Amino acid sequence: MFIKVILTIIFLVVMVGVGIYSRKQASSVDGFVLGGRAVGPWLTAFAYGTSYFSAVVFVGYAGQFGWRYGLSSAWIGIGNAVIGSLLAWIILGRRTKQMTQHIESRTMPDFFGTRFRDQGLRVAASIIAFVFLIPYTAGVYSGISRLFEMGFGIPYEYCVVIMSILTAVYVILGGYKATAMNDFIQGIIMLFGIVAVIIAVLNAQGGLMTAVEKLAQIPSDADPTVNGGFASWFGPDPWGLLGVVILTSLGTMGLPQMVGKFYSITDESAIRRGTIISTIFAFIVAGGCYFLGGFGRLYEPVIAANGKIAFDSIVPAMLVTLPNILIALVVLLVLSASMSTLASLVLTSSSTMTLDLIYRDKKSLPGEVEEGSIDDIVAEKIERRKVVVMRVLIVFFIVISLMIALNPPTFIAQLMGISWGALAGAFLAPFMLGLYSRRITTASVWACFIWGVGLTVINMLLGNPINPINCGAIAMVGGFPVVLLVSLFTKKLPTADVDRMFECYK
Repeated sequence: MFIKVILTIIFLVVMVGVGIYSRKQASSVDGFVLGGRAVGPWLTAFAYGTSYFSAVVFVGYAGQFGWRYGLSSAWIGIGNAVIGSLLAWIILGRRTKQMTQHIESRTMPDFFGTRFRDQGLRVAASIIAFVFLIPYTAGVYSGISRLFEMGFGIPYEYCVVIMSILTAVYVILGGYKATAMNDFIQGIIMLFGIVAVIIAVLNAQGGLMTAVEKLAQIPSDADPTVNGGFASWFGPDPWGLLGVVILTSLGTMGLPQMVGKFYSITDESAIRRGTIISTIFAFIVAGGCYFLGGFGRLYEPVIAANGKIAFDSIVPAMLVTLPNILIALVVLLVLSASMSTLASLVLTSSSTMTLDLIYRDKKSLPGEVEEGSIDDIVAEKIERRKVVVMRVLIVFFIVISLMIALNPPTFIAQLMGISWGALAGAFLAPFMLGLYSRRITTASVWACFIWGVGLTVINMLLGNPINPINCGAIAMVGGFPVVLLVSLFTKKLPTADVDRMFECYK
C-alpha cells in the first residue's frame, strides 16, 4: 500500500506542477484552447492517443468485449490503430490544420458555422457537443474509480470526487499546453504499463500458449456444445465485432476533442511525424488492452445485484491477484489514461460553450473586410474574459458529469456508445466532407445533425432496441449518404465564398 500511495502522490504532484508551469501560456484564448497552435508532433501524437484511450477502454471496453468476443477482440485495437489513428491523421491532419487556421476556427462548432456560413450550425453543434460529452466523461470517471476501489480499497464515491478536483486544477491552470505535456508523461506510463501487465497476467496463466489452450476449451454462449470460439480469429460473433470496430475506430474522426488536436499542431512536417508516433502508440495501447481483455473468461466473473455479469469488474478481477508493485503500475496506467481524456473532454466542452455560445463573434472569411473592429486594448480585455469564463465552465462541466458518475445509469460501454454515436453520427460526415468537397450544402449539415442525434436519442428512448454500440456505428456510416444526398438537392454556397475557404490548399 505504501508503494501504491507514494507513486500515486508523485504522479499527481507532477500533473499539478505541469499545470503551474504552463499557466503563463494560458492567458489568451489561443494559448488556453490551442497551445498557441505551436504544439510539436510528439506532444500532439501522445495527446491524441491518451485522449483516445482511457479507463473506458481499459476497464469498460476491454472487459465487456473481451468477454463477448475472446481473443478476436484484439481486432478492435488493430482497427483503432489503423482507422482511428493512421487514417484519421492521413485524411484529416493536414486539411484540418490548414483550413481551420485559414478561416481562424478554434473549435469544431466554429468550423461548421464559418465553413457553411450559418451561425445557427455553430450554436447547434456546440449544444450537441456539450450535452453528449457529459455521458462519455461520466463513463471515464466510473472506469477509473473501479480500479482505485480495487487497488486502494477507497470507496467509489471518494475516487470520482478526488479525480474530478485534480483534473480541474491542472486544466484550469495551464489549459491545452499543460494537458498536452501531461499527456506525454501519461502516455509513457501507459506504454510501459500495458506491456508489463500483459506479461504478468499471461505468466499467471502459465504462459501465452497455455492461456490460449484454456480459452479454447470454454464453450460458446450460443451453443454450449461448441468449444474454441473465444480463441478463434473472428470470435463467436463477427458482425457484432465489426460494429464495435466501426464505432471505436471511425468515431474518432468526428469527435471534437480528437479533431481539435490537429488545430494546434505546428506544421505539415510535424503532422507526418505525428502520424507515425500516434499509430504505434495505438497499436501498443489499444491492441494490448483488448488482447488482455480477451482472457477475461479465464477468471471468475463478478455478478451484479441484478444477477447479470458486471462487465466493468472483469478487468479489475484479472488484476487483483497481481503483485502490489504491478497493481500500483496498473492504477497509474488507468489514472494516466483517464485524466488525459478527462482533461481533453472538459477543455473541449468549456471552450465550445464559451466561444460558440456565450461569446459568438461574427466571423468573416479571409479577404473580407471586417466591420466595426475594436481597438487592441478592448480586444485584449475580451480575450482575458473569455479565458475566465472557460475556467468557470470547466468546473460546471465537471460537476454535472460527476453527478452522473455517482449514479451511473448503465455500463461504461453503453455510456460511451451513446456519446460517440450522437457526436460522431452528427459531426463526422459533414466535417470530413466539408474539408474535401466544395459541393456540401448548409442544409445537408443540418440534416446530418438531425440524423445522428435523432437516431441515438430515439433508440435510447425506446429502450435501445438496437444495441447502443451498433446504433452508434449505423449513425456514423449513415451520415455520409445523408450529407451527399441532401447536398444534391439543396442550395449551394456562393462560389466566391467557397473558393476563398479552399485557397489554403493551393
